[in-house]
Amino acid sequence: MPSRTLGRTGLQVSAIGFGAAPLGDLYARLDDATAIATVEAAGAAGITLFDTSPHYGNGLAEHRCGTALRRMARDSIVLSTKVGRRMVPGAPVERTSQDAISPGFAGGLPHKAVFDYSYDGTLRAVEQSLLRLGTDRIDLLLIHDVDVWTHGDALEQRFREAMEGAYPALERLRAEGVVKGIGLGVNEAEMCVRFAEAGDFDTMLLAGRYSLLEQPALDVFLPLALRKGIGVMMGGVFNSGILATGAVAGARYNYAAPPEPVMEKVRRIEAICARHHVPLAHAALRFPLGHPAVSSVVLGAVSPAEVERNLQALDTVIPAALWGELKAAGLLAAHAPIPG
Repeated sequence: MPSRTLGRTGLQVSAIGFGAAPLGDLYARLDDATAIATVEAAGAAGITLFDTSPHYGNGLAEHRCGTALRRMARDSIVLSTKVGRRMVPGAPVERTSQDAISPGFAGGLPHKAVFDYSYDGTLRAVEQSLLRLGTDRIDLLLIHDVDVWTHGDALEQRFREAMEGAYPALERLRAEGVVKGIGLGVNEAEMCVRFAEAGDFDTMLLAGRYSLLEQPALDVFLPLALRKGIGVMMGGVFNSGILATGAVAGARYNYAAPPEPVMEKVRRIEAICARHHVPLAHAALRFPLGHPAVSSVVLGAVSPAEVERNLQALDTVIPAALWGELKAAGLLAAHAPIPG
């Protein structure tokens, strides 16, 4: 497994990271044994970066990750989790359906999630994560979901709360050596730019905004990250699934059914990949790694077999002509760096 340095943190991370959102019962319930075995398979395959969050199943993903990661040498992994939500175990939980405990997830722990970007709330959230993970330290802490997607009209208020509360708390933990890097985890490139200009961040996890399908992070955020030494972890490289499944019935884009223009663009990308005998998912996984600001592509999985399938993309030979044809067809930004 190739590794890269994560920005100025000095941490070495695997080019493919493990994203734990599916372990929080994202879309469908997952049994504990399979979830834990999936994390173990990632570690056995050489993945060293593991990213999770209290949001994923209201702590369920952290709980499952921690169980598996405690079976590995702690110094061999880089562990990332997030702040911005804390859990209230005794509070009534608003269920989106009879079984769904965590909104957007099919299951989850019976704990109520509360947005809290305050200084004290951030420190409390970190303590809760340490307990769920069953570890004595976390390497990377990211401020989570300060974006329009999550907060809508309340974004500006949340941004102020995060910069006045969560950010100073994380700065303190970094200065004390409790964590090795602090950053941001969002779905919008514009918010990465705002935070990068407002504070001193080491790393950022951006989901879905630098992919084979769309590259809004290309012109401003990624060059800014390079200038500031911010190590970028790129998530959502399949845009919620459509770049893994192709433009088929039931495909997801941004966690929902894709509009027809997106379906058509994916069909065109897929056709070019097929002409070069490259699976769409393999091209989608490899593309973000071509940018020098990107340290790791963080992928979710729900089984050991899915981990193995993800890693097969590293062995796929992708001809330069494929990227050239995508650019010539206007399907890929002409100035986007391509993998070597």
